[in-house]
Amino acid sequence: MSEPALSRIPGLRGEQVTSDTAAQAATRLARTVASHLRRRLAALTEVHLALSGGSSARLLSAALAAEPLLSDAEWAAVQVWLVDERCVADEDPRSNARLLRELLWPGLPLPAGHLHPMPVLQADGAPCYERELVAALGARIQAEERRLDAVILGMGPDGHTAGLFPETPALDEGERLVVVNDGERVAPPRPRMTMTYPIINSAAFIGLLVTGAEKRPALAAVAANPQDFHNRPVAGVVPGAASSMVWFLDRAALPFLPS
Repeated sequence: MSEPALSRIPGLRGEQVTSDTAAQAATRLARTVASHLRRRLAALTEVHLALSGGSSARLLSAALAAEPLLSDAEWAAVQVWLVDERCVADEDPRSNARLLRELLWPGLPLPAGHLHPMPVLQADGAPCYERELVAALGARIQAEERRLDAVILGMGPDGHTAGLFPETPALDEGERLVVVNDGERVAPPRPRMTMTYPIINSAAFIGLLVTGAEKRPALAAVAANPQDFHNRPVAGVVPGAASSMVWFLDRAALPFLPS
């Protein structure tokens, strides 16, 4: 007889929402993000959404396009940033910017100029992207609102999130918002440009979409040792006092009950 899965994972920071399938988890995330952005737009003229690439981007893009979650006018007020990017040309099939253009833009009324790709092939690309972010967020009148409105992350089977990989220098960055990160455990193509914990953790809303049985060991490890962000970088995602964080999981990702 197979072991029963947990219904909720003790030890994870933030809230947890569990769905039967990955598609259902993505739908619940999409609805939550849309509601959050709508609330933010009640007080702001535009909102800033940071997205990861990979499987989480594919699932979320399909869910966002499946139903009219925001009006055309609301989508026109959304600025989209990249959480991380591979250092490849914009037209490279491995590019996260290309992935979002192909998956998200055809299904949503987002202005073409509202995607902010990372200048990964520039020698000073990381500080340039950081300056662009700071300028955009710094235009807000209230200092406490000079942060991203929402950040959507995934998690790899090794526990990495964004371009923050185990045992890499970016994990200990406490000031810079965007860096180029490299190391033996960075998945090729190396290196990666990535947002760092300071800007991720200050976002008003942090959503983590983690699905599939291959993620189960990493989730169990993070729950067992939530301080060990050097080996499981997703553990370093710690929402600030004015931030909220929700894990959107499918049942396949849930660890088993201990024997």
